[in-house]
Amino acid sequence: MKSFRRDLWEDGEYTYAAAYGFVPNVRAFLHEEDNAARDAMLVVPGGGYCMLAAHEGEPVAKAFYEQGMNVFVLTYTTDITFSVPLKDQPLRDIARAIRYLRANAAEFRIEGKKLAVCGFSAGGHVAGSVTVHWDDVADTNPKYAGYSARPDASILCYPVITAGEYTHESSLQALLGPAPTEAELAYYSLEKNVTGDTPPTFLWQTATDMLVPVENSYLFAQACRAKGVPFAHYVFPSGFHGLGVGKGFGYQGWSDGSYVMEQVNNAVAAVKAGKGVNVPERRVEELKAQFPDKAPEPEEGKEPTPPFEFKPDVTLKDDVGMWTELARVWFARL
Repeated sequence: MKSFRRDLWEDGEYTYAAAYGFVPNVRAFLHEEDNAARDAMLVVPGGGYCMLAAHEGEPVAKAFYEQGMNVFVLTYTTDITFSVPLKDQPLRDIARAIRYLRANAAEFRIEGKKLAVCGFSAGGHVAGSVTVHWDDVADTNPKYAGYSARPDASILCYPVITAGEYTHESSLQALLGPAPTEAELAYYSLEKNVTGDTPPTFLWQTATDMLVPVENSYLFAQACRAKGVPFAHYVFPSGFHGLGVGKGFGYQGWSDGSYVMEQVNNAVAAVKAGKGVNVPERRVEELKAQFPDKAPEPEEGKEPTPPFEFKPDVTLKDDVGMWTELARVWFARL
């Protein structure tokens, strides 16, 4: 396997105010055993638009890599401070990523092959946004302007879809700020923007998802049905939000791809140093408590609290854990 990172934006192109030195990027996982071109997957982790969940990045990439694809993990713009609304920056990041991959298709051995996006939770909203709004995002860089940002297919995993009744409020706040306009709410309610040109879409979610209501995936599937867009829609009977590959990884902390936390780490360091951009004092204190410089000392006379140990329901691998194989079969038929 050949793995490397590439920044997506050149000097002067990326102007998001709360980047803190971060530049959106892709990390590649390429086959080296031959020179054959392969289908490509761009993996888009979730994290509520305030951070990126590592277990929805590299472990997923490796699952598709093992299916024979060349795979890329997108680290896009987020805002842990909730101070600078993201607006269209994540959409522009993924659109540039798709064009970047196509512009370098020969090097990445994906020339002439299909390119899909695979997003989780808020990352599903990023992937879904480019699925419906791909033609809205122009690129002024002549290296990429001639390439389409339309993916050949999208895989949306327990996605945030709507800005309406069933939305995930904190994701919406990070994306649009505390007072979005009606036009913004309509634009980022992805189910309202499906057209006949929307790429084929594979959706999955669990009926017991308590964070992003399952109605989100139903809304998008129904919109695809209405517009004649080919789709697959799987709703598994049980499972918590954030299952990733669904084989028991669960929340393993920020490991096996912790590089996706780069912007968060930079932002927290800047906030602690008093260099945050428009960060209110309340949020400064919250971030200091959430990301302490060292573990707090136990109270005198009390035993230290043992670290939280997550014990995933390993039985979910028997149904939810099949979604990558189901997606492989679906994608192969396109």
